[in-house]
Amino acid sequence: MARFDLSPAELRGYRPEVPEPDDFDAFWKATLADHCPSEAPVFTREPSRLRLVEVWDVSFAGFDGHPVKAWLLLPAGDDGPLPAVVEFVGYGGGRGLPQERLAWATAGYAHLVMDTRGQGSGWGGGGDTPDPVGSGPATPGYLTRGIDDPETYYYRRVFTDGVRALETLRSHPRVDGARVAVTGASQGGGIAIAVAGLTTGLAGAMPDVPFLCHFDRAVGLTDRDPYHEIVRYLSVHRGADERVFRTLSYFDGVNFAKRASAPALFSVAHLDPICPPSTVFAARNHWAGGEAEIVEYPFNEHEGGEAHQWARQAEWLAART
Repeated sequence: MARFDLSPAELRGYRPEVPEPDDFDAFWKATLADHCPSEAPVFTREPSRLRLVEVWDVSFAGFDGHPVKAWLLLPAGDDGPLPAVVEFVGYGGGRGLPQERLAWATAGYAHLVMDTRGQGSGWGGGGDTPDPVGSGPATPGYLTRGIDDPETYYYRRVFTDGVRALETLRSHPRVDGARVAVTGASQGGGIAIAVAGLTTGLAGAMPDVPFLCHFDRAVGLTDRDPYHEIVRYLSVHRGADERVFRTLSYFDGVNFAKRASAPALFSVAHLDPICPPSTVFAARNHWAGGEAEIVEYPFNEHEGGEAHQWARQAEWLAART
């Protein structure tokens, strides 16, 4: 993939004005007050051949009380209180199998991996959480489900689930609730940004090549999915663009970044055709939590730094937990 976005120097200073609705804060305050139940999660120990990691199946009440699944992985024999990481998953994936995600637990962290409602059949080890809410006409995929109105938009439910996942991990008796970070790659990075903007007291946020940022630039700049799902939708629903982009403004990672209070470690790939680098820098350069480091991978596409980035995250988070 050739470099197609702004130059590296332009990216580092890129801080665009992004549409933000006047009632953004009121919308999310009402969402979390009215659709975010406080039912106690259920943790069930799972039999496993793993000897250094305990595996717990987790069920918690997400948006409107809908059941959401997760894995909780704990360092075996460590009663804590432990530092912890909530991880959100990339587009189309689910929580998978416990043995796919051992790094954080073996590094001494409690690690909760949230299933993404309605997803989990595109790659990886699968998912287990349905989305019981329907939507109007939508392009195949998830990005246009309920896009006619912010009240019905798919990511309203997902971001609320993300807040509840954080609360679930903080409630565990072996977790130090003051030493919890959020992370994820691609879609997972976008969810992590949203959760960081909707909550307080995080030790850190680590969005890796994040999706769901600066929609008005991403749509049309890249012809790759998932952003191109919106293009296909608008090519059929002619004249719906004002309504669609108004909905998206309630879910733009840049607007959540403006409200974040935790330090952050971003990553970006300069040749990324799925999450263009300018959309990542837009969120990072609006980050309100003070420190907002960014690791750049000049010759990578959407894979970013992969295991190299995890090593950077582990060093960065160890200094803060």
